[in-house]
Amino acid sequence: MAKAKKTYTVYFGSEQFTLKHLIGNAYLAEAIFEKSHGKYLCRLPQDFEPRGKTPRTARDQDIRALLQCDIGLFNYDGTELDAGTVIEFMIAKFADIPAVILRSDIRLAGDGQDPWNLMSSNFPRTVNVLTNSLGSYKTFSQRRQRGFDDTLRLAGQQSSANAQQMCEHVATLCVRALDRVVLMKPAMPKRLRTDVYRWLALMPGLRGKDKALTKELEALLEHKVGKRLL
Repeated sequence: MAKAKKTYTVYFGSEQFTLKHLIGNAYLAEAIFEKSHGKYLCRLPQDFEPRGKTPRTARDQDIRALLQCDIGLFNYDGTELDAGTVIEFMIAKFADIPAVILRSDIRLAGDGQDPWNLMSSNFPRTVNVLTNSLGSYKTFSQRRQRGFDDTLRLAGQQSSANAQQMCEHVATLCVRALDRVVLMKPAMPKRLRTDVYRWLALMPGLRGKDKALTKELEALLEHKVGKRLL
């Protein structure tokens, strides 16, 4: 009997409020699924069915989804990091969730060895992916666009084809990083698991009864232990 293929859910933390963010998130999530042959299934908060109309309800939904996922992928692009994404990364580290930080932005925006605020650096079970997306796009453009004027380029959808190749390149790097981080041993000692996950049920101030929240996090802990993630 063939051994069942192991798959992992990936929380995709990123900005999601503009056209470029929504398109970029969707393209990259799909490319990661394809390049990993279905091993990594990204969960995009932009695709979540809203369970309420208040900002707090949306926040609670995202936190729950993050804690439910096996791995986190966090987009650290921009001269200023998206505050929500940084907070999600920190919650992932509180829960000892393996994490990949992706930066495809060539601009420097840090005060340490990484091109972002040093307080987000050097956490365990974390792999960084630093790539020059603009450089990759221009490389693919130069290969494809020789002899094309602007009219032919637009009519032939050359720009979107270049963007797709660039996205696939970034996805390949992300899959390699996910492969690395999922094999990293937990940083959280076994003796602390239960207490930490009981605290995680209360720490974010999620709406709900304490007993129900505790049972919810205990079930998540059992799931992660079963998948040898903790």
